[in-house]
Amino acid sequence: MKIIFFGTANISKFFLENIDKKYEVVCVVTMCDKPVGRSNKIKPPAVKDYAIEKHIPYIQVDKFTDEIAQKIKDCNADVGVVVSYGKIIPEKVFTLPKYGCFNIHFSLLPKYRGASPVQQALIDGCTKTGVTAFYIEKGLDTGNILLQKELDIDIKDTSETLFEKLNAVGIEVMNNALSLLDSGNCLAKKQEGEPSFCSVFTKGDGKIDWNKSADEIYNLYRGLYLWPKIFCIIGDGRMTGKMLKILECSAIKDLSNKKPGTILEIRKGLGFIVKCGKDALFITKVQPESKAQMPAFDFVNGAQIKVGGLFL
Repeated sequence: MKIIFFGTANISKFFLENIDKKYEVVCVVTMCDKPVGRSNKIKPPAVKDYAIEKHIPYIQVDKFTDEIAQKIKDCNADVGVVVSYGKIIPEKVFTLPKYGCFNIHFSLLPKYRGASPVQQALIDGCTKTGVTAFYIEKGLDTGNILLQKELDIDIKDTSETLFEKLNAVGIEVMNNALSLLDSGNCLAKKQEGEPSFCSVFTKGDGKIDWNKSADEIYNLYRGLYLWPKIFCIIGDGRMTGKMLKILECSAIKDLSNKKPGTILEIRKGLGFIVKCGKDALFITKVQPESKAQMPAFDFVNGAQIKVGGLFL
């Protein structure tokens, strides 16, 4: 079976490597090289590097022109596999392979259609998620489902650990879908249930609202663990007005009636506790603005922050 692979994000490479072991990859379609990091050094997508290494033809797309569509058509692929490509693939392209194109999506569709299903599931405090292989059509993640597999979410999972788990499940789902297509036994079914949606996050989404419960803030921390991380503004001490990123924390019980954002306790060698709208957040690792990551106890000492101080 001849496969054309669409992918750009770093995780896409793992799926491409797996396909390349079992099938003929006739072409890799990815986005253009982009500047990365503070140095803005131009860097190609990982799938492009892999394609060059394995001598697989590749196409980098800024826009799906008729010329590019013809190049994809000339590949004569049986099926297209899409994993974190990063752009909407138009109908004139996704209908070109013999069996169309299917996408690997990290949710149990129709729940969490959109760009950030892993992060949103954690923010919402979900205990289950999964992977869906579905046919691409005009709508946003609306196509018929080839396969789904469910996965439990642990209370300690962050976006980093959950992505790792879902990558493994995703490769399994993708391989099973390809096997079914190859044997002609794949019967897709319509999505059932009420859809929900998620969008791309911005840096501002990580701002902590201390009026929310500790569980809600902790779930926000889990979801935005990789980027942009959660943060607050220091309200007292030597760094008043500076931003503070919270890198490690947990929700704990607290029955006090202090104002949300108030420092309730400083635990020597461990960190500090901040009052939330309900319960409290125990913070153990932070990164102050323009400074390196550090243990939370070292931060409160250096910044001269005391019990009763405020975070905004």
